[in-house]
Amino acid sequence: MSFKTTNELEHFDFNEAVIFEIRQSLDSLSIVLDNVKILPENSCNRDIRTMRTNQLTLTLLNGKISELVDEGYQLYDINMKPYKSVPDRMIEPDQYEEAFKELTDCTIHSIERTDQGYLVSIDTFDHTWRISVEADSDTEEWNRFMNL
Repeated sequence: MSFKTTNELEHFDFNEAVIFEIRQSLDSLSIVLDNVKILPENSCNRDIRTMRTNQLTLTLLNGKISELVDEGYQLYDINMKPYKSVPDRMIEPDQYEEAFKELTDCTIHSIERTDQGYLVSIDTFDHTWRISVEADSDTEEWNRFMNL
C-alpha cells in the first residue's frame, strides 16, 4: 500500500463508506472499505481539501470482537402503532464469518474510538448492526487519493 497512517481514525470520514470485506485473524480485525473520505487534517493528505479513496484497509491491531449485534427494531403501521418488534440478536463467535459475508456491500454509519476500543455501526437495507472491538490501535492503508 502506498499510504499508511496509525491512530488517525478521526482524520477520516467513514460515513457512507461501503464494506468490501471483513477479515478476522488471531490478532486483528481488518475491514476493507470503498468510498472513504480522507480529511484535510490527515497526515498523508497533501491537499487542502477532502479527498476520497477505495480499497482502504482499516486494521484494528490486537483486536478482539467483544460484541457483534444484529440490532433489533420495531415496525409501525400507518397509524404509528407498533405491530412487530424484533429484539437484538447477539452473534456467537462461530457465526462471525457468516455475518461478515452478510455485511458485505453494506454501508458504514460510523466508526468511533471508545474507552473500551472501537465501535463500528453498520447500516443494512432495513436495520443496523454493531461491532464492538477491543483493540490497542488502528492503522489505515490505501493506494491512492481520488477527487470527491
